[in-house]
Amino acid sequence: MSQPCIISVAITGSLPRKKDNPAVPITVAEQVESTHAAFEAGATLVHLHVRNDDESPTSAPERFAQVLEGIRKHCLGIITQVSTGGRSGAGRERGGMLSLRPDMASLATGSVNFPTRVYDNAPDLVEWLAAQMLEYGIKPEVEAFDLSMIFAAANLAKAGKILGPLHVQFVMGVKNAMPVDREVFEFYVKTLKRLAPDATWTGAGIGRDQQTLARWSLELGGHCRTGLEDNVRFDRTRLAASNAELVRRVAQLCGEYGRRPATAAQTRQLLSLPAA
Repeated sequence: MSQPCIISVAITGSLPRKKDNPAVPITVAEQVESTHAAFEAGATLVHLHVRNDDESPTSAPERFAQVLEGIRKHCLGIITQVSTGGRSGAGRERGGMLSLRPDMASLATGSVNFPTRVYDNAPDLVEWLAAQMLEYGIKPEVEAFDLSMIFAAANLAKAGKILGPLHVQFVMGVKNAMPVDREVFEFYVKTLKRLAPDATWTGAGIGRDQQTLARWSLELGGHCRTGLEDNVRFDRTRLAASNAELVRRVAQLCGEYGRRPATAAQTRQLLSLPAA
């Protein structure tokens, strides 16, 4: 049997609303319950955004604190990863929750076009976020929306500015950013292995491409991300019933490629994180 596959679940994001899918978890209780169900289905890493009561995105540390407390209590050993993304705040506000010491945090290492805006990650902000993560013992998940971000991450690691070994997530399928392209994906993997031979990586596809990236990642020895943040549908005929349903589909897919979902302990070992 090949290396276990880490299944990451992005439960909420900043964009999906209840009107898009009633299963999108918004309140603290909903996020904790949705994470627990996804954890039982096979996810061992949860990627977290938080929302205000009106469903708008926020970076409020107090909201993150409540969600983290509930998840740590009910999902023993799961890897908690907070988002420092730009839809939830501006500038250093995006890292205000890092003092809560989650296991991991997202770190986009460059700017990129999004559907209606520029996802702005200026070098000084990237350096500051990386420094905060280093100070609080948080491992970054580098969000790579194009090739330059992989090189930037490798340079940060080489300079000792982020905790290694590198963990990179290749994000494909965002409108105006990198489309889903098999040759590019394979080049990403090859380039990362050349720059950081001990790195781990995950493939993340948006919308209908979620399954495509899962299959490519399983085939090439990487890890998978799923969840309602990226895709509110199960297939073209219906909405996904829950984050757990999307996780179960990836867990079942692992067997087609001679792999199995990683346990929480295995996930920590694969990502070079401390034991729970």
